[in-house]
Amino acid sequence: MLLSWLNRYVILPALPVCLMGAGVWYSCALRGHRLLNPRLMGRVLGRPAAKGEISPRAAMTVALAGTLGVGNIVGVAGAIALGGPGAVFWMWVSALVAMVLKYAEITLALRHRTTDAHGQPLGGAMYYISACFGRCGRLMGSIFALLCLVNAITMGSVVQVRAASSALESAVGIPPFAVGVVMAVLILLALCRGVKGIAALTERLIPLMSVGFLLVSVAALIRLRSGVPGALASIFTSAFTPESGMGGVGGFLLSRGLRYGTVRGLLSNEAGGGTAPIAHASAKVDLPAEQGMWGIVEVFVDTILLCTVTALVILSAGVPLAEPDGMRLTLAAYGAALGNGAVWFLCAAVGVFAYATTVCWAHYGLSCVRWFGDRAAGRVVFLALFTASVCFGAVAAPDAVWDLADFAMGCMTLLNLPVLCIMMPEVKAETAALFARYGTKRTCRVARQVRGKGSAGK
Repeated sequence: MLLSWLNRYVILPALPVCLMGAGVWYSCALRGHRLLNPRLMGRVLGRPAAKGEISPRAAMTVALAGTLGVGNIVGVAGAIALGGPGAVFWMWVSALVAMVLKYAEITLALRHRTTDAHGQPLGGAMYYISACFGRCGRLMGSIFALLCLVNAITMGSVVQVRAASSALESAVGIPPFAVGVVMAVLILLALCRGVKGIAALTERLIPLMSVGFLLVSVAALIRLRSGVPGALASIFTSAFTPESGMGGVGGFLLSRGLRYGTVRGLLSNEAGGGTAPIAHASAKVDLPAEQGMWGIVEVFVDTILLCTVTALVILSAGVPLAEPDGMRLTLAAYGAALGNGAVWFLCAAVGVFAYATTVCWAHYGLSCVRWFGDRAAGRVVFLALFTASVCFGAVAAPDAVWDLADFAMGCMTLLNLPVLCIMMPEVKAETAALFARYGTKRTCRVARQVRGKGSAGK
């Protein structure tokens, strides 16, 4: 299949190089380690939100809803099955270097957002891509929006619902199509409440389920503690194993662990992909970089924390890693550690995460439709296609859809990363404004060092 070939030999080898190269460059240019200063983060993240508005934390939970679920559970299991334990190492690396990219893209989205006729904020990568390319900016932004629509139908709908229906069918025997119909109805009900309703929903669901999933994973690791050292050792020893006997740089870039770890890490946290800024753009903040700091938290929670515990449980449980269905592989690992109770909880967690994710991606899709023109007919057509994809995804095998999702996300990222690099002076200016307001004397000196072209705020 053409998409599979393109993913394997073009997208997957290019993504690690581009993602890590841009991430390292940004980290050096912005003194990225300064953004992780606990005192600075505490001051920014502890800022009280305006009443009646979408808070920075609520906007972050909407974006987090779009990444949790399949990326943390099925995506991690799939990365391990395809790339070996070393894929986990590259998920960590991609997350660490991509934190600053998530910060940058959210900052740009807030800087270039606009409002609709009702005064509601509109933003996302397509808006700052349009600003970056001048005359052909509208075309480039439209290409990104089309790719995002494809990803909303595939990864944001079919893959998510398939994971939930597979889990519920395995655990309690609920027919997959019934799961799809119920999910479709619940999604439409959530979308009727608008972005504020979605934010209110995710602000309650996501922290609750994330803490619950983390506690269950920690309990599983305690039961499997004898296997944890071996799991950690396998992650590091197999991280640099090439797909074939080819050595040197070529072997490194063609390593199954690197390719699948980076792509699944990107699927998990979406840093650099340009989708999360759509959710963050609705937040009420004084400085764009304030919301960018919440993007760093988003990547940490999603990949460094939740993906890691999932991977360690799978690798420590001693279950066969060749299982092609990532959901069943994860259920087998948690069941081996804690019994049927953990399987039931995991099924419930996957169902809730999948629901929140599909709602979030439906919102992303509607935002892309509005980019092409705020017409009711366009929104109705998209919602009809999205609803059909939910029902289809509940019963369809996701293999071909995974290829399409990987291709769309890869192309979005390869389009977004050069734009982030070109617009670095604007991010520098916003970072300087952030340090000037919230920083200590030391970070204020850094602000003067990283100050670039452009104004410090809109």
